[in-house]
Amino acid sequence: MSQPSSVDPVSSAPDRAWSPSDLAGDPHAAADKAARVRRMFGAIARRYDLNNRLHSFGLDRCWRARAVREAGVTSESDVLDVACGTGDLSLAFTRAGARQVIGADFTPQMLDLARDKARRRGALGERLRFEHGDAMNLEYSDASFDIVSIAFGLRNVSDPPRALTEFRRVLRPGGRLVVLEFSRPRNRLVRAGNDFYTRRVMPLTATLIARDRSGAYRYLPRSVETFPEGNDLLDLIRRAGFTSTRAVPLTMGVCTISIGQR
Repeated sequence: MSQPSSVDPVSSAPDRAWSPSDLAGDPHAAADKAARVRRMFGAIARRYDLNNRLHSFGLDRCWRARAVREAGVTSESDVLDVACGTGDLSLAFTRAGARQVIGADFTPQMLDLARDKARRRGALGERLRFEHGDAMNLEYSDASFDIVSIAFGLRNVSDPPRALTEFRRVLRPGGRLVVLEFSRPRNRLVRAGNDFYTRRVMPLTATLIARDRSGAYRYLPRSVETFPEGNDLLDLIRRAGFTSTRAVPLTMGVCTISIGQR
């Protein structure tokens, strides 16, 4: 009889960030979550935008546009977009007329794509730039921004309360936090359909499109199911010191914008 292997399935597969056994439990509890998340996004960066468009049926652009509106951006707004990925939300803030937008991310491959995208659109320059940044250790002075945003990124952070505290630190008094994140619909039928799609359909098709071996698209639904949402997420935001918190459900609750004020 063969002996069970003592080799960690993640470390033995350089491209893999999440094994099936990791996702049987709570992926947010992984001690090396940050390294896994960085590896995961590096692996899927090239086809990230394509998968976003296809698997949200183009709605991800609408969700980001709504987040910009909820942020209350003006021509005097300085914006920090944390976990900016390929730069879609950062670009949306720039198009909305923000004075300055900084997109920060800790995955080099994502930053390269964001810069290339902004450059092709003639947007990269004084009003928009992309920088390496860690949500839990932002290298910006206190009270530097009017708006801090994070889209589909807070659940990927190793320590969300610490990140939220950092977001508040860099916001100016009266500044606004905008968190756009996946959530689970409250209607039972809608939730059942969404669960089937996100657990069964999307992981298969997205993995094939991205030619992914990191486990990213099986991590995604599991990370949503095990992350605070609704009032629980608003409680996290309030505990970080934010006030005037509210939630804006989108597309029957498939995702939600959570807002707080410094």
